[in-house]
Amino acid sequence: MDVDGFLARLRSAPWYSGQVVHEQTVEPRAAEYGELERPLDARLEEALRSRGTYPLYRHQAVAINAAREGHHVVVATGPASGKSLCYTIPLLETVLEHPTSRALYLAPTKALTQDQLRSIRELNGDRLPVRAEIFDGDTPGHARRGIKDRAQVVLTNPDMLHLGILPNHKGWGRLFRNLRYVVLDEAHIYRGIFGSHVANIMRRLRRLCLQYGSTPQFILCSATIANSETLAEELIGLPVTVVDEDCSPFGGKEFLFWNPPLVDEAKTARKSTISEGSQLFGILLKESIRTLAFARTRRQVELMYMSVRNQFAETAPELVDRVRPYRGSYLPEERREIERALFSGELLGVASTNALELGLDIGDLDATVLAGYPGSISSTWQQAGRSGRRQEPSLSILVARDDPLDQYLMRHPDFFFGRSHEHALIAPANPYVLDGHLLCAAYEAPLTPGDAELFGPTFFHRVESLVEGGLLRARQRRWFPAPDHTYPAEEVNIRSASSGNYMVVEGGSGRVLEHVEEGSVFFQLHPGAVYLHYGEQYLVEELDQVSKTAYVSAGDLPYYTQSQDITDIQVITSLREREAGAVRLYLGEVEVSNQVVSFKKKAHFSDELLGEEALDLPPQRFNTVALWFDLPEALLEAIHRWHLDLAGGLHAAEHAAIGVLPLFALCDRNDIGGVSTPLHPDTGKPQIFIYDGHPGGVGIAEKGYDLAEELWATTLRVIEECPCTQGCPSCIQSPKCGSNNHPLDKEVAAMLLQGVLGMGKGR
Repeated sequence: MDVDGFLARLRSAPWYSGQVVHEQTVEPRAAEYGELERPLDARLEEALRSRGTYPLYRHQAVAINAAREGHHVVVATGPASGKSLCYTIPLLETVLEHPTSRALYLAPTKALTQDQLRSIRELNGDRLPVRAEIFDGDTPGHARRGIKDRAQVVLTNPDMLHLGILPNHKGWGRLFRNLRYVVLDEAHIYRGIFGSHVANIMRRLRRLCLQYGSTPQFILCSATIANSETLAEELIGLPVTVVDEDCSPFGGKEFLFWNPPLVDEAKTARKSTISEGSQLFGILLKESIRTLAFARTRRQVELMYMSVRNQFAETAPELVDRVRPYRGSYLPEERREIERALFSGELLGVASTNALELGLDIGDLDATVLAGYPGSISSTWQQAGRSGRRQEPSLSILVARDDPLDQYLMRHPDFFFGRSHEHALIAPANPYVLDGHLLCAAYEAPLTPGDAELFGPTFFHRVESLVEGGLLRARQRRWFPAPDHTYPAEEVNIRSASSGNYMVVEGGSGRVLEHVEEGSVFFQLHPGAVYLHYGEQYLVEELDQVSKTAYVSAGDLPYYTQSQDITDIQVITSLREREAGAVRLYLGEVEVSNQVVSFKKKAHFSDELLGEEALDLPPQRFNTVALWFDLPEALLEAIHRWHLDLAGGLHAAEHAAIGVLPLFALCDRNDIGGVSTPLHPDTGKPQIFIYDGHPGGVGIAEKGYDLAEELWATTLRVIEECPCTQGCPSCIQSPKCGSNNHPLDKEVAAMLLQGVLGMGKGR
């Protein structure tokens, strides 16, 4: 790609008005090669040479040498660095040397297992007699017996391991007796609730392997994160060797920070991120630049696709069929067709959620457009790294949203380019997660006191709780599932803390459009909601909570919908407290109650409010972990004396802090919640709470507690540097606010943050 030429044309375009606020040149890098301590099997070396993947980069050689020595290994290098060979080579050479040995490959998506099988088979060719097969929910029934008996490399995902393989281990005796390697690909994805579930699945796997007499080695591959060693060790419960020096070649990249222009100077309102991103996406495609555009939500992906398709219908009709949307909730056959078309070059561009952020081989791309900061430095580099896989120059453009996090980065690009990646957080001992896996483990084989070594120090307490609840039975220091607990794995949704998904069904035809996670259903699929699927609008006619089905009908509606909710919080117990800045800071267990109470109808593009309708939906309650803090008494007295808006200041500070917290923890703003009140009934004081948005918590509130002073200082900087006068989406307004961003007071928010930091000077 001629990056310089494209940027020159872009800057000379009549609609360009200085949106590029920072341009970072990421320098090219030459390859560095390494040596293995002993030669490869000649057949394997020949296969690698024929594909142009030999000699090995130094990090590949280091990882393979460590695996050969018996170490558990985590490889944490950048996109397109050849991480897959770090596990493929040990797997294949072990199977070649010992044909009865087995290996298990786990990826977070079915698409990745399909992609990896294709790579293994291409490497296999006619040279390597290695039998590799996929075993997942799409595997035909008639093929399953043969895979169990004969496959030397079984490729699957944590979901199938949890639901289908571990509970039915007696049918997988050959695998468990001879298991030599377990691969966890894209390990950085295993964070939060999902990662906490996967960590327990790995303990269940190790437990069964011990019973069958095997002790497999683990090889994990991860994007670059701050704590790859800690995350890997928490996932598998074993020490690991870290390989994190990337020695692969890199063609260089121009990385632009693009801030949409102001449309309202007084309110500092900016042009829509999706509008700007769609325009850039369309321009790149018109110049035949193969591009992947990322958006934060399903709805935004559909809007980008619709916008570009409409552009092309008028100006480049030959390109209409060469762009498609992509998201994980599409049916498997739809996703695979899009992946195939993108890989083959049939498609010139795809608008996607982060479902294509992973290491799926989708061919050579020249550019990536990121419509909104993905929420973490790690994810941003992963998405940007999807272009430039040919060792040639590439382009990535981050288009900012009008929110505190994005705007902070636009003003401080050094924070992004000069800061290390974030920490990935998991909590395997979260009782909402652990209890379900203890029941699953008991079903697989009775629990014994020795299992405490695998499941951790809370094992006996959680087992006792399950016995008291009638879910486990104790007999001679062994614990068995209760008789009516027939297949506990079906009751554990490892992708979330909720118990299942809802189907979206087209009312007239009965066609299943997609599946939606239960925790977001009331927000997205409430009666009257407008839902987008493949660029088409659907109106939710009915939400059946018993059958977990949303019935929709197609329609061309002039508006979109936005749900409104209210949240209450109750303190259960304080876990820790300390002095922070000039105040007392707390960390504790809380109960959160959230209820979707209404929805607004807003006109497309103009966002004009067309109406609001009430909803009658039940509240959702869960226990989690939160941080909260006191406020200086003298400052509170002054705010009352000056008749300032304390409630508005608390609310504004809460919004801004939630917006900034993802700078310090590997999480999304949607993983965090907040409540603020001038008088909380449990503390008797004005309070701001910031809590984990998952039952039991996954460590986000703890991270905020540990870094509170830095969090407050950065939040204050966001508010003070924003040029608006009354507050705007770039600083204190939140798009997810259940009370429609009312009340908010920017001045009082700054005073409160100055006060907790010991900087208060008065008015």
